[in-house]
Amino acid sequence: MTAPRYTLATAAQLDQEIRKSRFTAHALSAASEEAALEFLQRVADPAATHNCWAWRIGQRYRFNDDGEPGGTAGKPILQAIDGQGLDQVIVVVTRWFGGIKLGAGGLMRAYGGCAAECLRQAEKLELVQRQRVEFALEFAQLALLRARLRAFDAGIEAEDFSGTGVTLRVALPVQHLDALRRVLADLSRGRAALRLLD
Repeated sequence: MTAPRYTLATAAQLDQEIRKSRFTAHALSAASEEAALEFLQRVADPAATHNCWAWRIGQRYRFNDDGEPGGTAGKPILQAIDGQGLDQVIVVVTRWFGGIKLGAGGLMRAYGGCAAECLRQAEKLELVQRQRVEFALEFAQLALLRARLRAFDAGIEAEDFSGTGVTLRVALPVQHLDALRRVLADLSRGRAALRLLD
């Protein structure tokens, strides 16, 4: 079984001063690359010295050092995201140079540490992998099934009524699929078949 993955419940921000440079980390949940880039455009300060960032969305990720020496900003930010088991998250760390050079190691600690602390303080939300399914029932079984769906954290996406019954499209956490199959088999005396969508 894979470890649970989390995202951020709300936006998070952290301000730090490190050897006279000011750092601000902004973090947000982002379900798509477009959402991540839109957040970057919104929080990046064009007057700052650097706006370094990283995001992870499933197996896809990107990071950018924005003029800092290669590997000293974006990659440590990504490591902060991964180190806390987060997914669908973007972090932007903005730096205003204060006159003291930090060196490569100092930059990595500053960017990675600022991102990690921002994420540590943020409210998290578990990402639940959901599966869309479809099945048909007779009208008499519909009320019984509706009462059971709540226990599976399942939501009805569509109901298509016909002369003999109803076809339902439902989304539910993958760990409840087998239980739903058993309930359907019991309610329909084995006639209702669960079909996985996408």
